[in-house]
Amino acid sequence: MDGRFVQGGVAVGRTAPDAAVFLDDTQVGLASAEGWFVIGFDRDAPAEQVLRVSGQGADAVRRLTVQPGDFDVQRINGLPQSQVSPTNPQLLARIRAEALRKQAGFASQAARADFREGFILPLSTYRLSGRFGGQRVLNGVPARPHYGVDMAAPRGTPILAPAGGLVAFAETGLHYEGGLVMLDHGQGLISAYLHMSRLDVATGQSVTQGQVIGAVGAEGRATGPHLCWRMKWRERNLNPMSLVGFRAA
Repeated sequence: MDGRFVQGGVAVGRTAPDAAVFLDDTQVGLASAEGWFVIGFDRDAPAEQVLRVSGQGADAVRRLTVQPGDFDVQRINGLPQSQVSPTNPQLLARIRAEALRKQAGFASQAARADFREGFILPLSTYRLSGRFGGQRVLNGVPARPHYGVDMAAPRGTPILAPAGGLVAFAETGLHYEGGLVMLDHGQGLISAYLHMSRLDVATGQSVTQGQVIGAVGAEGRATGPHLCWRMKWRERNLNPMSLVGFRAA
């Protein structure tokens, strides 16, 4: 098994075909027909987790040590109040409806294993403007940690699919995200691309690594043009940089 055993990290392993995969006695999926599986460690994952795979009449157990992440504090000022703590009933209803649609996208579990090929960066040139996991302070008020990697680039910069996947969500005009695309790379490993000014893909479409899926923008809750790149697996928030340059043995 290879990967980054750190808070926000991702690991890829191989076992018996279609084996059941458990983390801390909770089943988190099935290995592929070739035996490949992926697991992720949340931004706040405990220091030790127990991995168990069960297949072909046998169990294999491995205790995993998860290293602490290195998280900073990110202060963002000048945001409209509606983007920090909205109170308008119509806006709140819209946000709830959008949240339900996004939840369905993050729940996608395509029968594919694109994660084992590793990721490339979604932008060819950028300036890192926000690291994964940093504590957010919005207009002076502490907020949830930032679960993405912010990559500043000019509006219209092409965004590339870092790995093959199925488009699980593609919408524009969202209150917080603006243009948003989600890619399912297999077994519920979902990468998300926020604040896009243009979408070049549609829900249900299959994409290949390096394919242009849209363009950088400043839509939604953003103070300037950038790509917020996120990743989730089974409700766990992951650092998408964990798979850049990685390739399963």
